[in-house]
Amino acid sequence: MLNRIFGLETEYGLLVNQERPDHSPSWVAQRIRDHIFQVERQGVLDLHHRGHDEPPGNGGFLTNAGRIYIDMGHLEYASPECTTLADLVASDRAGDRIIQDAVTALGLDETVSLIKNNIDHETDATFGSHENYLVTRQFPFSRRGLGPLVTFLVTRQVFTGSGRIGCASDPNEWVQVGGLILHRPGLRDAQDRSIVPFQISQRADYIVNDFFEWVQHNRAIVNTRDEPLADPNQYRRIHLLCGDSNMAEYATALKMGTTGLVLQLIEAGQAPRGLGIQEPVEALQDISRDPDRQWIVRLESGQSMSAVDIQEQFLAAAQRHCKGQDEETDWVLEQWESVLTDLRGGYEKVVGRIDWASKLWLLETYREAERSAWDDPMLKSLDLEYHNLHPERGLCYGLEEEGRGPRLTTDKIVALAQVHPPRNTRAFGRGELVRHLLESGAAGVVPDGPLDFEEQMACEYIINWSNFKLRGTAPFFMADPFKTYVQDVRSHLAAR
Repeated sequence: MLNRIFGLETEYGLLVNQERPDHSPSWVAQRIRDHIFQVERQGVLDLHHRGHDEPPGNGGFLTNAGRIYIDMGHLEYASPECTTLADLVASDRAGDRIIQDAVTALGLDETVSLIKNNIDHETDATFGSHENYLVTRQFPFSRRGLGPLVTFLVTRQVFTGSGRIGCASDPNEWVQVGGLILHRPGLRDAQDRSIVPFQISQRADYIVNDFFEWVQHNRAIVNTRDEPLADPNQYRRIHLLCGDSNMAEYATALKMGTTGLVLQLIEAGQAPRGLGIQEPVEALQDISRDPDRQWIVRLESGQSMSAVDIQEQFLAAAQRHCKGQDEETDWVLEQWESVLTDLRGGYEKVVGRIDWASKLWLLETYREAERSAWDDPMLKSLDLEYHNLHPERGLCYGLEEEGRGPRLTTDKIVALAQVHPPRNTRAFGRGELVRHLLESGAAGVVPDGPLDFEEQMACEYIINWSNFKLRGTAPFFMADPFKTYVQDVRSHLAAR
């Protein structure tokens, strides 16, 4: 893709066998983390505080330059920086495999299921899949400039959603209307929930703003926090948390690729105009819940359009402006058009490629065979099993084995991505640093308590996304994510 850095952050659900009450999800998460870093030695743990909720030892960087850590009790994996969709998909699945391999090595396969989804059917909790896209400081980061992105994100769920049984049962729904946070009774009471047996997005119910800075409890379609993790004078990071975790490699690539192209259209002033949505948050939820899958939204102009029609306008703009710039762009354009065309013919035509469609097909197949209603508890179990990362139990993997779900990677490529970073971004240099610390035995003992500033500076190492510091040396900055820094890192390590 043209001049783009991509990254994904995935929070994982953990299902623990009720016969083992001593195995709480947080206890299991800590066991997995400790096995990865202290037994398998696949990375180095942080020796310093990264934030109020990230004490020393909470997580660390891996040899593939990604990061595994515990966030509010959830295991989370952040991919290394990638410039291609091929690297991103491989790195994303590599994180899945690293954590699942640890579950297997710990002998917990019969006790613990690792679930890559975004909801807990029992408590209505939600956990995220965060997307990161690097843009320049010239990007029009304003409500007006971001308008086309909001429209695109609201409607892209027709091919990016992971699908779910039912909807959230929280009786309070808060939405942003005209700059104010207001309560709106919606499909939250039991009677209304009964008419939403299935929806196409897992996160739609939990998005309450169109724009907001903070992540927790006020989730927005576009997160406005300015944290570039790069040279702040040159770059800004678009951080999105409205999307679902995808199991299908095809869906992951299409989600990230189409969004990258829409950002390119906005940067170039070529995004389609006149498609502002009247109430974006309501439209996001209405599209997700539409049982007839007509996906009609009302625009600010008063006109009504379907999500597929809107997506086709973005596609046409991308075809005019971006076609031919590189091989991956052309793949995205071809598959974007293919999926939108097939969706008009019925969801069955995209089974295997699009997660919500694959899940719905599996659920409908079961319902037909068992003659069951949507309130059959088994359906929720099948919903979760679609996201199971165990290679012999996950229903998505089953579709791949049957040839219904296309792979964009191979097992060999994923195995390499578990250990090695992409070689064309600064992840290469960071991976070199982590490998050096492991091979030299420099990984220090994690302190028991908080450290003051001087104690942190005396640690054997401090590693962040855009810089690192080794004891006795000056900080080393990696402000340009497009530069590998590998020779610079090697020279720095040799001088030390």
